[in-house]
Amino acid sequence: MTPVPFVLSTAVLTAGVVTALRRTLRVVEVHGESMRPALRPGDRVLVRNLRPGRAGARVRRGDVVVIARVGPGEGLTLDGGTNLVIKRAAAVAGDPIPPGFEAHAEAPGEGSGEARVPPGRLLVLGDNPSRSTDSRQWGLLPESRITGVVLRRLNA
Repeated sequence: MTPVPFVLSTAVLTAGVVTALRRTLRVVEVHGESMRPALRPGDRVLVRNLRPGRAGARVRRGDVVVIARVGPGEGLTLDGGTNLVIKRAAAVAGDPIPPGFEAHAEAPGEGSGEARVPPGRLLVLGDNPSRSTDSRQWGLLPESRITGVVLRRLNA
């Protein structure tokens, strides 16, 4: 026979672990064609949630990120669709600005001659340029818009 205190402590521990995981991870469904071929409509992805104001330290160039359509204190509303957008971080703070995006950069540093993504901003692109609305239209996005980083696709 199992003692009641052991069963209760196991249940409480399990509930705590589940709660912690729900705060850390979530599943997001992909809608639209903008991330083809990497992600297709109907794909489900596992996302590591980022705490507000702490996104920049954990987003690297090449990461697939989840973006809030309307950010706190930001006037820019991303067009159409759901409240979340999935794109690839093409350049993060300090990275060189890719050709064609120079108008969105801060002035190059003395002697560097190369425009860079300013602190607190990033450039996001869809993998399917002909079907994606992204930094080509929006410009550089504030890091505060990043709500998570995709860890993996759940359905292969």
